[in-house]
Amino acid sequence: MTKLQELLQATTIIEPIHAEDLTIAGISYHSQKVTQGDLFVCITGYSTDGHKYLGDAVSRGAIAAIVERVQPNIAVPQFVVPNSRIALAQLASAFYGHPSEQMKMIGITATNGKTSTTYMTNAILEQHGLKTGMIGTVIIKIDDERIPSELTTPESLDLQSYLKQMLDRGVSHVSMEVSSAALESHRVETVGYDIVCFNNLSREHIDSHGTFEQYFEAKASLIRGASEKSYAVLNLDDDYAASLTTQTRAKVITFGLKSAEGTLYCKNLDLSTGRAKFTVEIMKPFEAGGIQYSPSEFNVELRIPGLHSVYNSMAAIAIALLCGVPIATIQETLRTFGGVERRFQFIHEDGFIMIDDHFANPGNIDVTLETLRYMDYEKFHLVYAIRGSRGPIINRENAEAIVKWMTKLELHEIIATRSQSHVNRHNIVTDEEVDVFMEVMNEAGIEVRLYAELPDAIQDALTKADQGDLVLLAGCQGMDPGAEVALGLLDQQTANKDN
Repeated sequence: MTKLQELLQATTIIEPIHAEDLTIAGISYHSQKVTQGDLFVCITGYSTDGHKYLGDAVSRGAIAAIVERVQPNIAVPQFVVPNSRIALAQLASAFYGHPSEQMKMIGITATNGKTSTTYMTNAILEQHGLKTGMIGTVIIKIDDERIPSELTTPESLDLQSYLKQMLDRGVSHVSMEVSSAALESHRVETVGYDIVCFNNLSREHIDSHGTFEQYFEAKASLIRGASEKSYAVLNLDDDYAASLTTQTRAKVITFGLKSAEGTLYCKNLDLSTGRAKFTVEIMKPFEAGGIQYSPSEFNVELRIPGLHSVYNSMAAIAIALLCGVPIATIQETLRTFGGVERRFQFIHEDGFIMIDDHFANPGNIDVTLETLRYMDYEKFHLVYAIRGSRGPIINRENAEAIVKWMTKLELHEIIATRSQSHVNRHNIVTDEEVDVFMEVMNEAGIEVRLYAELPDAIQDALTKADQGDLVLLAGCQGMDPGAEVALGLLDQQTANKDN
């Protein structure tokens, strides 16, 4: 139980209506989750306005409300704030005792790879013997407990609840994905990060931000808002991340594969098998947590494949060094870390290689297909699931990115699919999306074998795959079941041969 007037000191109240000295049992922002004695916060969402549900919240037991505008005929105290989302974040942090201030908080953002980098970072910290928490797209991890995620970054009230549970379980280090939507909607407003990381930026989520510039501004706020007591880890090979080196109060640690001007440099890269081996050179001395790092170098071998995994690992290595993890522990973790599903995942390596990849946007496509330039294989077979219900712009940009790399990889045909029976109603591929994809391919002189169904497209590739070839299952929602379908078809082929 918490005294309301004490809790309200955590935020800015413009006008109290019928203010009373109440004791609240909890905070809620969803009317159907209100319990007796709650403070209800009316937040404006993307599709609805919480002010509409204040009456319902009161009927369920809410005894006071945070509002941006007074709601008439509601018989509970109302407290007007400038921004109810910011107020929710501030009140939630105070209600749970500001848990993030008592743990080492690591915030990771990127268009591509933030999930893998977060998992990789957590794995290194665990290998070092630390009790860890993790917040991301796939799961919420509280020590050894795992909870399915609903959002990349939870709403601020839920986030603070998770952080309090982590603190109570003795967690010392928390690695979390920080989405642009979370930054723009103030979900992480009161989280004091010790380390922030910006790996890359490409065109994605533009519809929810309005413009690409606004998308970048949302991402950049994680770095620009970092305190002078924190560290910012930035990828010098990405122009957007690199531009922030002089726009933060944090101490900056940089890395690069192409640029040798940073703190850490990746050299001697060998991707011939798809799985990277490289040398990390500490180019500039730096200090973190009482540990002095002098110019030196050490070798790294990754179990997970792909050029993007090299970038993700360089970010994780920098974070781990800042957390005082020994280099030997970093090396051993990365050598054994198995990766995240559908991130350049090797699913078959008998006779020919088959890789499953998310392939979401031009940035993702670039780094995935660039990896193939380093790999040894005979022929390349690409099966691509067209993105459904994303509109012609993203599908044109994806198609143009594919065309650019097909030329470089000397590939003149592509197998494409609408995956009609394998997508839900939110991901149906429209005729307009097919038309723009085909238009780009036709202009480039690329032959397309277009299938309505995913199994037919994959079967086409498997029929053509010979010894030493590489098959790439590429795409988002339409290719999510691709690995299962492909492995099932291979099992069926084996069974037919045995019979």
